[in-house]
Amino acid sequence: MKDFEHLMTVWQNQPVKEQLSVDEALKQVKKGMGSLSRKLMWGIVAMIVAIVNAFVILFFMVFQSWVTYVGILIMLIPMVTYVVMMFRDYRLIHRRDVTVNPTDYLQSLKEYKKNRAVLYGKLYYSYIVLLSIGLALYFLEVLNDATLTGKIVVYTLTAVWFLICTFYLKDRIVKNEEEKINLIVERLERLKDQFAV
Repeated sequence: MKDFEHLMTVWQNQPVKEQLSVDEALKQVKKGMGSLSRKLMWGIVAMIVAIVNAFVILFFMVFQSWVTYVGILIMLIPMVTYVVMMFRDYRLIHRRDVTVNPTDYLQSLKEYKKNRAVLYGKLYYSYIVLLSIGLALYFLEVLNDATLTGKIVVYTLTAVWFLICTFYLKDRIVKNEEEKINLIVERLERLKDQFAV
């Protein structure tokens, strides 16, 4: 009898899983996804502006060396690739409504998370390397008449900016976005489990 009472006490002391309000959870999910969508859209707009500027420089400025043109083209390759990938991710999270089919939405969110991990994982370093090479080739002619001090300052500031973006900002952005997505996925999975029982 004593074992039974102990078992009852342990069972009663188990934490009760808090039930999520469907409306509240869906509001939070929509708010979080709206924030990610806006962030992606602004990223796409910023990259398109950068691409347009690079095209204007490429086609309307006259350079003496073909190396400068090659540098601009090398910079355009990762920029266009990045915009295409961001646009694909934007469509992936923006095209579906969480209220229509939460299971499909959850799956698309997991796919988005996987795509972003690939983008920030492997491709980001290729992106930075190509931009660095392109800028270095571009700066060869643009900084040709600059003083040695000017060249050192420009190359140093550019290198420092790339290092900050690669080793500091990238990690913060990835961590922030991953936390948001994990929170949304966790809420949707809790809702799914709640209705599966």
